[in-house]
Amino acid sequence: MSDEGQTPTGSRSAHSGDRPMLGIAFMALGVSVVPMMDGIAKGLADDYPVLQIVWARFAFHLLWLLPFLLWHGHGRSVLAPRLPGLQVLRGVFLLAATVCYFSAIALMPIADALALLFISPMVVTLLAPVVLGERVGIWRWSAVVAGFIGALIVVRPGFGVFQWASVLALGAGVLHGCYLLTTRRLAGSTNPMITLFYTGAIGLLGMSFAMPVVWVPPTPVDWGWMAVMGAFAAGGHFLIIKGFDRAPAPVVAPVAYTEIVAATAVGYLAFGDFPAALTWVGIVVIVTSGIVISVREHRTRRR
Repeated sequence: MSDEGQTPTGSRSAHSGDRPMLGIAFMALGVSVVPMMDGIAKGLADDYPVLQIVWARFAFHLLWLLPFLLWHGHGRSVLAPRLPGLQVLRGVFLLAATVCYFSAIALMPIADALALLFISPMVVTLLAPVVLGERVGIWRWSAVVAGFIGALIVVRPGFGVFQWASVLALGAGVLHGCYLLTTRRLAGSTNPMITLFYTGAIGLLGMSFAMPVVWVPPTPVDWGWMAVMGAFAAGGHFLIIKGFDRAPAPVVAPVAYTEIVAATAVGYLAFGDFPAALTWVGIVVIVTSGIVISVREHRTRRR
């Protein structure tokens, strides 16, 4: 689950936007890595509670990130971040979205769940007038309606293929949209590495309270898989940030939707899952509406 379509938190570097092909490459690699994390989480769900898998995702995310924070001298900044309340709220939204999403992919194909997660840009558009005071035009509203129709095509309520797991995936999309809104409110105020630290720390702290109740002792092999899952989480999100750092958002944001290709490949190769033809129709509608929202939003900001 990645930060699709959003400029990363923190000031953009002096080199921002001057290497579009490198930015696209970073983004493509990042969104190809994140579904591997999802695949490991789905595999682990056969033997471990979802809450424990979420705990491992954030715990190892944090462990992999700490050496880089210390190496770049961010240790002191971690202790006194700007806008700490927003940092906590952002972390809580991502934690809740991750719980819903991991619960969904434990029960349904990764690509189907990811398609429903992609409603998050529509949630941002719906809430932007209230939370950010942004004006939303007819094109963006039309894209929201189209995205909702796409989500209905994927879920198909009343046609015998509806799964309650779809509700979890939709909930993840709504929560991820709220997470993106708080990310936007933080933009320009904090170094992205600091925000990544708080993402891991808040998730780890929140899940640690549940561990005495749900804990199942992992095997040495599964500890290894959990460590790899955390590496994919931290590495994938770092690559996405680097993508936005090297190219303008309208250039790299549409690349984020290629994540559905990687998710489909992981689901098919690891679990034999492949989206049905009608599901692909819904995916195309959702992705197209998300791209329209990104383009119109960029044009509005330029004006």
